[in-house]
Amino acid sequence: MQTRLTAGDAELTINPEHGCRIESLRIGGTEVLRQGERFGSFPMVPWCGRTENGRFRDGATTHQLPVNAPPHAIHGTVRDLAWNTARVSGTEAVFTCELGDPWPYKGRVTQVFELAEDSLTLRFGVETYDTSFPAQAGWHPWFLRNLGNGGQDVTLDFAPGWQEERGENHLPTGRRIDPLPGPWDDCFGMPDGVDVTLTWPEELELKVGSRAEWVVIYDEPAEAVCVEPQSGPPNGLNTHPRYVTPIDPLEVESVWRWRRL
Repeated sequence: MQTRLTAGDAELTINPEHGCRIESLRIGGTEVLRQGERFGSFPMVPWCGRTENGRFRDGATTHQLPVNAPPHAIHGTVRDLAWNTARVSGTEAVFTCELGDPWPYKGRVTQVFELAEDSLTLRFGVETYDTSFPAQAGWHPWFLRNLGNGGQDVTLDFAPGWQEERGENHLPTGRRIDPLPGPWDDCFGMPDGVDVTLTWPEELELKVGSRAEWVVIYDEPAEAVCVEPQSGPPNGLNTHPRYVTPIDPLEVESVWRWRRL
């Protein structure tokens, strides 16, 4: 059920049967992702974060999604599905997943993993078979706050262009504000692309990068810090719809690079 890639002393474990989630990323024998059924790093497709009350509009049609984080729908559908293995080599793996009920459109998602000695490249492609539809894609990694080797907790460094003001309903209000101090469960705009550095002092530095312009930072849990590059903000199906058409798929990439300290 698991797929393992290795490059140098880096080892990546993917479980295509469990939402094509990364279950483990070990660097030099040290695990960097929180372990457990809900954790690791999972894909968010065909939407990221919360969709307000589980509803979105496509033209004159309103669609209702399952409300799995009341009162909202959260993190898409593909993390709950089994994926098909398209290709695996020692350092690369490709998986596909069919979109459908409860998502109201037919399509396909492709996810590519490429592991190197000092980096992991992740790619999504979201295609429609027929009808155009709005969609988002992103990743939800749970990085360990502490690597468990007696070192210090992780620190975050990033310079967003703005923060999306968060309303009482936990969704962006549409107002962009100057970034506030954490802790966060918030979305930030990075118009030059996502660039976030996690540093475990004297142990490891890991940079999360993407050409995507949005990132959610969730560092409220005691055990983990989430850095989530995504193609649009929470509730973006309603506020920033990006349409997937038969000739224009949605493609998103994120690269994690690391070095020992």
